[in-house]
Amino acid sequence: MSLGKPLKHFLDLDAFDGAMLRQLVDDAQRMKSARQGLPKGQCDDDAPLTGRMLALVFEKPSTRTRISFDVGMRQLGGECMFLDGRDMQFGHGETVGDTSRVLSRYVDAIVLRSKRHQSLLDLARTASVPVINGLTDKTHPCQLMADIMTFEEHRGPITGKTVTWSGAGNNVCASWIHAAVRFNFVLRIACPAEIEPDPAVMAWARAQKGRVDIVRDPYEAVAGTSAVVTDTWVQMSETDNLGEGGTRSRHNSLVRYRVDERLMQAAGKDAIFMHCLPAHRGEEVTDAVLDGPQSVVFDEAENRLHSQKAVLRWALT
Repeated sequence: MSLGKPLKHFLDLDAFDGAMLRQLVDDAQRMKSARQGLPKGQCDDDAPLTGRMLALVFEKPSTRTRISFDVGMRQLGGECMFLDGRDMQFGHGETVGDTSRVLSRYVDAIVLRSKRHQSLLDLARTASVPVINGLTDKTHPCQLMADIMTFEEHRGPITGKTVTWSGAGNNVCASWIHAAVRFNFVLRIACPAEIEPDPAVMAWARAQKGRVDIVRDPYEAVAGTSAVVTDTWVQMSETDNLGEGGTRSRHNSLVRYRVDERLMQAAGKDAIFMHCLPAHRGEEVTDAVLDGPQSVVFDEAENRLHSQKAVLRWALT
């Protein structure tokens, strides 16, 4: 139960200022460096979350988010339990608010991976413990903390640099927009008109004087960029709604935005390639790029662990 102190939810990047997010990235890098050479199952030296319990409530499948939060909590000295939302009365048979109040009596923090962003907001509104966004249909902020960390490991401070997104304007793209504003870098979004980012997120970026632009030509978008980023063309939550015909149409619209060797050559040899994974090889990215020398996708995957440890430590200490 909360003792009256403000809860430190981690819901979206736009809720924080750049200095706060910078501190989290720096903390993640520090914790990563401190663990060099240690077994994965060994606790950090200070084990700051000893005795704490984290609940992972997942309505959607996961590899990186689930494992990285689980291992991260254990390395910080705490424990973790996984709860499949399909096996709970989460939003069906019981309101999200009632489940939230019950979970708050059992655990010290909750990570939610949800089909609906509103479920995350309802959970945070009624919980008396910190709530962390493990992905929704609108955003994926934990991924972006790992992405910023990874970019800076390979290309130095991201402030003032240019990043290019090529593909659908989805939830991960929305968090890249938030990050561009908070970390003060240029973001070019190459996408078709029918699959642009959320207009509300773009309006927010404009109001914040962010340097975020939509570009139709992917080759124009990658000129002089420091990183090329993409994601799957159809999200897990969209498959049922689109159907086979809608999925085929989506693919037809996005094929010119595929990240292949020719596009990376246009970006230049110093541009890195990023993808949050899982990747649909041959669709949004070719094997040659994903497995090529400019790809840092597996560093991104590892850094989910370190960046989320920074978020957990911040939320619970």
